[in-house]
Amino acid sequence: MAAASLDLQGLLARLDPTADVAQRHIWLIDVFDWLRGDRASPQAAVGRVSLLLDAVEARPELRGRLRAWWRAFTQAVDLTTLLADYGFAPRTAFVSELTERLRRKILPGTPETTDASDLFRMVLPGAFDAGWIALLDDAQLARIGNLLADAALDDIDGAPRWRHTVMDAVTYCSSQVVAAGFSPELRLRMSAASESRAFHALMSDLDALREQMFRAPRNEDALQAAFLAFRDRLDACRASASSVYTHLEDNGISVGLVFRLRQLRERVLRIRELLDCLISPAPAPSVARLVGRLVLAGGERNSIRALIASNSSMLAAKVTERSAETGEHYITRDRASYLQMVRKAAGGGALTALTVLLKFGIYSLALSAFWSGLWSGLMYAASFVAIQLLHLTLATKQPAMTAPAMAARLRDIKTDAAVADFVDEVANLVRSQVAAVLGNVGLVVPAMLALALLVQFALGRPLLDAAHAAATLQSLSLAGPTALFAALTGVLLFAASIVAGWTENAFVLHRLDSAMRYNPRIGAFLGAARARRWATFMRTHISGFASNISLGLMLGLLPAFAGFFGLGLDVRHVTLSAGQIAAAAASTGMAVLQQPALWWAVAAIPVIGALNVSVSFYFAFRLALRAHSVSLGDRARIRSAIWARWRSRPISFFLPA
Repeated sequence: MAAASLDLQGLLARLDPTADVAQRHIWLIDVFDWLRGDRASPQAAVGRVSLLLDAVEARPELRGRLRAWWRAFTQAVDLTTLLADYGFAPRTAFVSELTERLRRKILPGTPETTDASDLFRMVLPGAFDAGWIALLDDAQLARIGNLLADAALDDIDGAPRWRHTVMDAVTYCSSQVVAAGFSPELRLRMSAASESRAFHALMSDLDALREQMFRAPRNEDALQAAFLAFRDRLDACRASASSVYTHLEDNGISVGLVFRLRQLRERVLRIRELLDCLISPAPAPSVARLVGRLVLAGGERNSIRALIASNSSMLAAKVTERSAETGEHYITRDRASYLQMVRKAAGGGALTALTVLLKFGIYSLALSAFWSGLWSGLMYAASFVAIQLLHLTLATKQPAMTAPAMAARLRDIKTDAAVADFVDEVANLVRSQVAAVLGNVGLVVPAMLALALLVQFALGRPLLDAAHAAATLQSLSLAGPTALFAALTGVLLFAASIVAGWTENAFVLHRLDSAMRYNPRIGAFLGAARARRWATFMRTHISGFASNISLGLMLGLLPAFAGFFGLGLDVRHVTLSAGQIAAAAASTGMAVLQQPALWWAVAAIPVIGALNVSVSFYFAFRLALRAHSVSLGDRARIRSAIWARWRSRPISFFLPA
């Protein structure tokens, strides 16, 4: 404590009201650094506040210098903008706000500023400050107010200056709320019942409140009535803005619109906090709460992670919801649907054999890495789209779609019966994946063998030469990095499902199906009947097209881009890998059965399939759990129930009853 007192004495000796702006602000930053100390505990910081107050109150000359410093500070820095705008984005677009936060993280700030927001960020930079400010008691807050009280500053038209400052901040915030409510992006999406009528009268109610606030003598009954009228109008504005969420749920989510709605809601809450400072008979505690709230708001304002998380949560929910609608089609619940899944997967495997043949054809052209990857990606995309349009199945496309469908069933998971039903669905899902993988691999191998023999008969030579066949088997060996590449492919499968959900959401949000159906130019070109059919077709298949095309391009281009950076990454898709092994074996002949490389590659197939499925399902399921706000306790109950089913009836995860 003695060392702290010595530091404090030196700090107070540097207090100079006549210093320039930068030096005054540096002194303020140093004061709060001293108050924080080693940040061991908020209580220690509160103790230092008492030390500071004792030291200043004991010296009348120091009190005078502090008040002169405060006078110079408030005349140079506009505190109204701090109260009204700190923590809010000056831009209404999500992308521009993200860019601004990146700029602030990279570039340092300067205390040579009259922007109160920039200075506040340097003086009170973290949540620790909000913690110790919240612990200040009423006596300490009163002492701080007495030290800063200055008759030269505190009397404007018979009212304290700080009340004018806070009321101006309320005015600025209210104008921003009205501007947001009148913006066409929000106004046109409000419910017909609420529309934007509440925003029309907000400023007139505020004028009435201002008049009563600064009337001399003050009529407390009239002031309370004006306050209640303004507060009710503010709540009505907030309710009108909230009706936009219903429109977004039904018609697609926009991150930009969600960003604007959250900003509007936070401004309404800021107005309520400012009004508490004005109306409260003892304003000091309300002011302390406001300062603590500003500290937390500043931390959120600087956080890129908080920006993305808060404004993409609804988009994540909508993406998983749209994936869930598609994923329901991939879950089999009885023997008939199980056999149908096997048949569809077998068809997908047969078509994948042709895909493998085309892949080897592209590699034989000896193109550069980029062009080889691009043409391979386009070929993969065309193959996956063909499988979609023929209503066949590619096994690894399912998990990222079925995970949201599973998580959607967790909205009401409080009872044991609900948990048991969910475990039944898990068994159905795993069984569906097994059927799809078996169908794909079971037919891609014989189909690829047949194609390889047909090519050998037509060309008079094997599909692959001996060196290429040996290299193919070696690259797919379980003893190599195959498992890592298979897990990476699972991440790509998950990413493709996100692209699918995002694309379908954008398709619905921008009403492109309606545009295709009713746009006069499209109707004139296609004809009314054909335009309706195309609109229905695209609404049904847009998600699949986005997923298949994005997945194909990622599978083709990832090795090329990774090679550019010297990373040596590759992809391992279970159906494509099985087809490549079959092609290499057919090209080598019967002697391949005696080569360990073949069996190492064959042993990798179940590992590749398991990792493709499990990794993509894991990420999609985690995203869906977050979107549906499933608690950690419910997740633990689900895991226990699944393990219990595995121990009691493991066969149910592989074969239908």
